[in-house]
Amino acid sequence: MIKNSEKLKSDASLDAGNELNIPHIPVLLNETLELFDDMPKNGYFIDCTLGFGGHSEAILEKFPEIKLIGIDQDAEAMNFAKKRLSKFSDRVEFINKRASEALKELPKDLPVAGILADIGVSSYQLDNPERGFTFESDELDMRMNKNQELSAREVLNYYSREDLERIFRDYGECRRYKKVANAIISKRPIKSNREFADILGHIGLKDKKALAKVFQAVRIEVNNELNELEKILENSEFLAKNGTILGIITFHSLEDRIVKNRFKQWSKKCICPPEAIKCECGGNHQLGKILTKKPLTASKEELKTNPRSRSAKLRGFKFIRG
Repeated sequence: MIKNSEKLKSDASLDAGNELNIPHIPVLLNETLELFDDMPKNGYFIDCTLGFGGHSEAILEKFPEIKLIGIDQDAEAMNFAKKRLSKFSDRVEFINKRASEALKELPKDLPVAGILADIGVSSYQLDNPERGFTFESDELDMRMNKNQELSAREVLNYYSREDLERIFRDYGECRRYKKVANAIISKRPIKSNREFADILGHIGLKDKKALAKVFQAVRIEVNNELNELEKILENSEFLAKNGTILGIITFHSLEDRIVKNRFKQWSKKCICPPEAIKCECGGNHQLGKILTKKPLTASKEELKTNPRSRSAKLRGFKFIRG
C-alpha cells in the first residue's frame, strides 16, 4: 500500500513489556474515543499527528479489527511511538513525513474508518529546552521537524519588518504587532528564546499570556501550521469514505476557526451564493454531518492532571457518501 522507502514498520524485536517513560499525556482521550465510537469497525484509522502514540494506542485497544497508519514529521516522537505500539506490530504502519504530504500519497481506495489530527505541540517538545519552544530556552528553534531549514532564528533575524508585522498581527493576534517588530529589528541578532523574551519584556510584554501569543506566532510561521491544517482537511475529504469520522483537536482560536468553518461548509446542502433568490445548485452538496455542535473540551478531572489540556478543543465530522 505504501512504498517501502516511505514506510517504517514497527520493530517487533522491541520488548513491549518494558516500562516506557511516557513524556506526553494525550489530551481529550476519553472524548476522542467516544467520538469514533460510530466509525466502521474495520479498515484503517489514520493518526495524522502520531506524537508519542497515546491516542493511537487507545484506538488500537478499543477496536481490535482496525489497522493504523501513524504519521508524524518528528522522528524522535515516532521512535518512541514505535516502541509503545510494538505490541500491535502487525496492525501498524508508520510514515515519517508531514501529514499533508503523507495523506496525499495514500491510495484513494484505502478503506478509511477514521482520521485524527491533534494540532498542537507535544509536552515533550515544549519541555525539552533543546527544541527551543520555551521562553527560557537558550536555543532559538521551534521546528517540529528538526530536518527543515527554516527555524525561529531565521524568522527573527532575517524577516523584513512587514513580514514580522504580518505574523504577529495574523498569527499572534497581537495589538502591538508594530512595536514587537520594531523591537526585534533593533536588537538583532537574537540568539536565544531567553533573549527574545527579554526583548519583549522591555516593551511591556511580561506576563506569560502575552509572551505566549508572540511565541505562538513565530512557531506557526516556522512550521507553516495553518496551511498544514488546511491541507489535512482537504486531503481528509479526498480520502474519506461513507461513514469515515474525522476528529480535529486544536489549541488556539485560529485553528479552531478553520476547522469550524470547514465543517460548516461540508455540512451545507446548498452552496448557492447568498444573493441567489432560489437554489440553483441542486441542494445535494452535503458531504456529511457535524458531530459536535460545540467543541468538546477537557473535563475537570483532566484539567487537574493535565493543565495544558485547558485550551484543547475537539470537533468531529462524519462523512456520508452516496
